[in-house]
Amino acid sequence: MKEYPTDRIRNVCLAGQRGCGKTSLADTIAFCAGINTRIGRPDDGSSLLDYTEAEIARKTSISSKLLACEWENTKINLLDCPGHTDFMGELLAGLKVCDAVGIVISAPSGVEIGTLLQWNKIVKSTVARFFFVNKLENENVKWQTNLDSIREAFGKQAVAVQIPIGEAQSFRGLVDLLHLKAYTFDADGNRRDSEVPADLQNMVQKERDNLIEVAAEGDDELLEKYFEQGTLDDADIARGLRQGIVHGKVFPVLFGSAARNMGVKILLDFIAEYIPAANQMPGPAAVKTGKEETVGILPDSSGKTVAFAFKTVSEGHLGEMTFVKTFSGTIKPGSALINQQTGATERAAQLYTFQGKNRIDMPAAPAGDIAVLVKLKDTHTGDTLTDNGHKVSIKGVEYPNPVMDVAVKPVSKGDEEKMSNGMQKLHEEDPTFRLSHDADLKQLVLYAQGSTHIEILTEKLKKRYGIDVGLVKPKIPYRETVRGKTEKQYRHKKQTGGRGQFGDVHVRIEPNARGAGFEFIDAIKGGVIPNKFIPAVQKGVVEQMQHGGLAGAQVVDVKVTLFFGSYHDVDSSDMAFKIAGSMAFKEGFLEAKPILLEPISNIAVTVPDEFTGDVMGDLSSRRGKIAGMDPEGKNQVIRATVPQAELYQYSVDLRSMTQGQGVYELSFSHYEEVPHEVAQKVIEEAKARREAGAD
Repeated sequence: MKEYPTDRIRNVCLAGQRGCGKTSLADTIAFCAGINTRIGRPDDGSSLLDYTEAEIARKTSISSKLLACEWENTKINLLDCPGHTDFMGELLAGLKVCDAVGIVISAPSGVEIGTLLQWNKIVKSTVARFFFVNKLENENVKWQTNLDSIREAFGKQAVAVQIPIGEAQSFRGLVDLLHLKAYTFDADGNRRDSEVPADLQNMVQKERDNLIEVAAEGDDELLEKYFEQGTLDDADIARGLRQGIVHGKVFPVLFGSAARNMGVKILLDFIAEYIPAANQMPGPAAVKTGKEETVGILPDSSGKTVAFAFKTVSEGHLGEMTFVKTFSGTIKPGSALINQQTGATERAAQLYTFQGKNRIDMPAAPAGDIAVLVKLKDTHTGDTLTDNGHKVSIKGVEYPNPVMDVAVKPVSKGDEEKMSNGMQKLHEEDPTFRLSHDADLKQLVLYAQGSTHIEILTEKLKKRYGIDVGLVKPKIPYRETVRGKTEKQYRHKKQTGGRGQFGDVHVRIEPNARGAGFEFIDAIKGGVIPNKFIPAVQKGVVEQMQHGGLAGAQVVDVKVTLFFGSYHDVDSSDMAFKIAGSMAFKEGFLEAKPILLEPISNIAVTVPDEFTGDVMGDLSSRRGKIAGMDPEGKNQVIRATVPQAELYQYSVDLRSMTQGQGVYELSFSHYEEVPHEVAQKVIEEAKARREAGAD
């Protein structure tokens, strides 16, 4: 593929709800651009983009794929991003390097929850936006209903630039509102010039007037001209449209059918002509390496090289590949680049791009282009590569918090290190999960975006590294504290011949403010305990706090005052006072009205209106407290606090409850007291585990 200048490169993300037809659209684009001799289909496993075993089996995208194609002397880098909410991180990485996002709407379904969730992420970036309403050929589809739902959800900036000819099965063409031309399509998707149908004349004029009004708002000079003349000519409309798209004031809406190849070539024409290049959009957020000072990056191919690694892929036959976008300068085969995060020198031995599953050589990657580098030594997703001496770092992607956790352990003993190394390598290409060893709970916990995400990770672990893992319910990080106040003496005295052990302490145990942690107060007067032994008392208390007296959980938010005691000139030692402090706390804790605390999570569940009753009832049954409900289009966002112990496998249950349409976000809120009956059950289970030697 030849080298294109920055102003002839278009970087476009395809986004949209799972099942809207993004990948089908990308496959049809590949056919139209001459990359493929037939239109691939995700449903039958022939897709050029959904080609992995996991994607073919599930008939859905799991990771973003690059489709680089040439159209009208323009290079279009298309990133087909998964619609599944478990893989939102792929879209967020794509938004970091693309200049526009095409949001695909399934005409039979309209604007769905997944679309709204993605939109909420998209609006936080500076990318241009447009819509493509797909599947117009389906039964009972009305294009006007779709246009109205888009405007209702995203505002009047969403404006049609074409309208369909015919509805549902009779959909056969499009009217171009920009040039007042009509096209119809034959059975192979080829377009022919046509007359605007008489019955659409009024609708065409109405939507063109809307287009002119919104386009005029994209440029102050045009707006003044529009007010004076009441209209704009074609050249002014095009100018206003381009300006409005760049500044986020216009969201063009296009229509078509990927399955029947209707409107796809017109979509490519539109991208080449109206979607902005990198040099028309704001540069990335960047800082001087190691500092907070922000710097601007201009998309100048002759400037200093700055490239951002936004994706890492490891495939057996191709090795490890790093996807980068060149924000400034030009990367050529043999270029030496400095990794701003690791300090390593990396050599771009060869440059590639991808057309779905096919790797293609590139002569160079100038500013604005996306390229693939192979076998880099020490570069990871989120790193910045620059020319030597150019100390600039692009800020990384902010990925969503995981919402699901599960404890993992290898099926075969001795595979712990192999599993950990395998997970670390998987994290290189998927930063949206994390693996954490909880020393208190003695578990390795996998935090992921949902059940499908966990399935994919464990499948990759087995296929690539031969490691089978078992998944079990994670333990809950309970805490213990006190509500009462007590004083306790403990004298540690031991005489076995020779030097003995003696330590005598009096401690006061009382609650500290919630969240204030542990406070140790030295109130010894008159030297009844020498200063040199007081740290040992504190150490004994702290060690005992790691294993509370109820469920063996860590003790928090207590104040311990050492106020009296005694010592022996010969037999007292650090160890004796440490034991005395530990035992005084252990016995006194049980007399200070101890209670069990549990972690509480904030949860925001987005569901269609018809499922709100079921979801709220279910949250209440999980001991949840409903905090409120906010409308979001045809959906509701239910906000609540729920004990972490009640949320295991919640993504699976929510999907079942809402026919797969419910999604949620999760974050830690606080700790609060466990209800008595629940606490007793937890304490009894912990006791049984200790007696069985499981803890």
